Amino acid sequence: MTIKRYFLITCLRIIRHVKQIVIGDGKMDILKIKKAYPNAIPGIIEKLAEELDKEPWEDENKLIFLAQCAHESGGFRFVVENLNYSLEGLKRVFPKYFVYTYVPRNPLDYVRRPEKIANVVYANRMGNGDEYSGDGWKYRGRGLIQLTGKRNYTLAMQALDVTDPDYFSTVEGAVKSAIWFWKINMLSRERDLAVTTKRINGGLNGLDSRKAHLNAIKKAIFEKPKKDTNNAN
Repeated sequence: MTIKRYFLITCLRIIRHVKQIVIGDGKMDILKIKKAYPNAIPGIIEKLAEELDKEPWEDENKLIFLAQCAHESGGFRFVVENLNYSLEGLKRVFPKYFVYTYVPRNPLDYVRRPEKIANVVYANRMGNGDEYSGDGWKYRGRGLIQLTGKRNYTLAMQALDVTDPDYFSTVEGAVKSAIWFWKINMLSRERDLAVTTKRINGGLNGLDSRKAHLNAIKKAIFEKPKKDTNNAN
């Protein structure tokens, strides 16, 4: 064997080894993440595994998708947006509507009133009507990537052939809407967590949390179980 051939074979072996560590070997077992998320909604990780198995995305892209879903859903525990804000929460999260606003609005009237909050903060955008249309509440965040707004709901419902917005609160709807969002936003070939984060929320909010989820998911899937040295011969 020539030195050049030996060097080439060694490089290929290293690349193959690194690929298996970073993005898996094409046999990624998503069900293994159940141990990292013991409080996940029953059946949701199984549904993710089932649906992602149908997609031709690279493992690294699927891992990023799972990390984004984990962040957006509080560790796969919630598929409906929680708008039950305290006074401090309203002012911190929605200062545009409850602090720096020209509209005479008493924040105390909205404390712990999720429907009223949704109808204010989501009014007149994303295809929604005004505050009194009820669209903000009807089309609040649902699904693993928090599908929000009448325009997005309409597109997703047409694509998935459903008519009830509450479908996205089900395990099936939460998973399928997230996959639809990933595809429609052309993220299925993306290998950069920050890029996908910007596409989801317009900025880098929660990036550290998303990184932590990505690391936890990779560890759950790829880390080999430690040998029990106590039982060694």
